[in-house]
Amino acid sequence: MSNKKINVTRKTKETDLTLELDISGSGETEIKTEIPFFNHLLTAMAFHGNFNLKIDGKGDIDVDPHHLVEDVGIVLGDALRQTAQQYGSIARFGHSVIPMDDSLSEVTIDASGRPFCFYKADYPQTHSGSFDMSLLKEFFTALTGKAHITIHAEARHGKNSHHMAESLFKALGKAIKQAYLPLKNGSSVLSTKGLIDK
Repeated sequence: MSNKKINVTRKTKETDLTLELDISGSGETEIKTEIPFFNHLLTAMAFHGNFNLKIDGKGDIDVDPHHLVEDVGIVLGDALRQTAQQYGSIARFGHSVIPMDDSLSEVTIDASGRPFCFYKADYPQTHSGSFDMSLLKEFFTALTGKAHITIHAEARHGKNSHHMAESLFKALGKAIKQAYLPLKNGSSVLSTKGLIDK
């Protein structure tokens, strides 16, 4: 199947988002979410995952960045779900362990059709700049639910919250790329059941 860009929009009373994903891309990014540190993490994710990602998002960040962070997870998850549907047969599993100075993070993905999120990150600083690190769990939870995938994400250790989060997102990017690579020659679905649960 020819590669196609996936476009997703989401507009609510709290956020207004457009996203473009090309999993077959080469790491080109254009991320604008009104949250600079979150932009930084998403850029690292796509760059090191080696897929193209554009996000343009606005939200009620004067109330709380929570809604915008969560909804980015939703639209990215939707794009990944559509990517799996587009290719039909994908590698399904992805795994990456990434160090960054004092930190080490691991992400494992099963694009199984069954949403489950294990997330563990004990950040020593509650904020990176003005960004509340607890919001990252909301991103991972939303991504997992909308993409219908299993994610185990763990910042194993670290002394700097920025480094821990960045290594976690780099690992996420590489795991996504592995899991969503299309199987060659229209190979059958990677499941003994013959299908991926929806």
